[in-house]
Amino acid sequence: MDSSYLTREGIDYTRMDFRNKDGSSRIAYLWDQTLVADSRQGFQSPEGFAMGVEFNIDQINEALREDDLRLPSRDITGHGTAVAAIAAGNGLSSEGRYVGVAPEAELIVVKLGMPSEQSFPRTTELMRALTYVVRKAVALSKPVAINLSFGNTYGAHDGTSLIERFLDNIAEIGRNVICVGSGNEGAAGGHTAGRVDGITRVELSIAPYERAVNVQLWKEYADTFRLTLISPGGMRQIVDTDQVGTRRLILEQTELLIYIGEPSPYSVNQEIYFDWIPRKNYIDSGVWTFQLEPIKIVSGNYFFYLPGSTVLNSGTRFFVPTPEVTYTIPSTAGKAITVGAYNSIYDSYADFSGRGAILVNSLDELVFNERIKPDLVAPGVEVSISDGRGGSRSVTGTSFATPFVTGAAALMMEWGIIQGNDPYLYGEKVRAYLRKGARPLRGETVYPNARVGWGALCLRDSLPI
Repeated sequence: MDSSYLTREGIDYTRMDFRNKDGSSRIAYLWDQTLVADSRQGFQSPEGFAMGVEFNIDQINEALREDDLRLPSRDITGHGTAVAAIAAGNGLSSEGRYVGVAPEAELIVVKLGMPSEQSFPRTTELMRALTYVVRKAVALSKPVAINLSFGNTYGAHDGTSLIERFLDNIAEIGRNVICVGSGNEGAAGGHTAGRVDGITRVELSIAPYERAVNVQLWKEYADTFRLTLISPGGMRQIVDTDQVGTRRLILEQTELLIYIGEPSPYSVNQEIYFDWIPRKNYIDSGVWTFQLEPIKIVSGNYFFYLPGSTVLNSGTRFFVPTPEVTYTIPSTAGKAITVGAYNSIYDSYADFSGRGAILVNSLDELVFNERIKPDLVAPGVEVSISDGRGGSRSVTGTSFATPFVTGAAALMMEWGIIQGNDPYLYGEKVRAYLRKGARPLRGETVYPNARVGWGALCLRDSLPI
């Protein structure tokens, strides 16, 4: 059966962990979206796509046989290689010490290209990658477990964005399971939320030496409130949230570009986007305050998001952060199996792991359990893996928890579909079995919950045998 890894960094295709004992590759296809097609070298884009270069298993094997590194696809950071090794490494580079979950799976690997300056973070690249992988699986008449070990904070986190809806749609093509990491924003202080039922102040600390900061404010379009932005030095500026469009403000030595959005055909929410631009070298540091005053309120709910913590100084954060709804997009998609991280040493939730939430309708307080995220958690703290040179290294994050679940899903589909025990064991059925088989964690008394979902991955109890 196939497993697929969509990665920003690619994969080290020469590693023995992804080869058979005879040295041949287990990578059926490698599409590097960052490369440029060159017919003189035999580098072609995949059929139906006008970007990147596709290498098939024959090309990869030829390069391996001749010890020829002319295949220019590289994993510079090692992130993609580590993710693939956890899910499907066979342990040959470590003499069998570090073996992945599904060590005999075929691989389809996509290294995502960089978005253009006008594009959202890799949305187009990701949609093309998902389309490519699912098409390949259908053409091969095989099930496929897809691993997405990345995400971003841009969006309302309610399943209505383009990439979330696309993922939900493509999850119904062929026989696939899509596993997505919940991100590492749980304890980063990059999100706060609440309800405007009087004058409400939301305080944001911007650390010294920040050159670029942006904030998203999401609210229901039907709600109207007066928004006053207050700089660290006390300058005030009222922002009219009913006037759709773009405006610029200057507060102290910082210029703000503000975008007032409108609802979309798929969402009743409104985005208000703030972009801090330094007039000199850096943005004015200190406490920036958003003051919200209700005028006409239906739900009154508001959600603020900063960019991912990896691009900001640690001191740039909300003073009163909200850890719920910190899972990253596209793990917010309804048909994604959302994977958080736990510490396997202490058998407890890892606080950096992105959390979901129980969505509550504020009008009648009904709880919609089907939207609880994450679905489950897997080891994601100091996970030991092979370094490919006979040694080992440790990795931490939900990026490395997700492939445990992807590999488990691949084994379940192999048992069900390939071995003929259950030809319908894919999609939501795999999610249901994984949820049922999840085991409890220390300190968690109520399941499901927004930290660990239904519990920790347990493949033994998830197989219906």
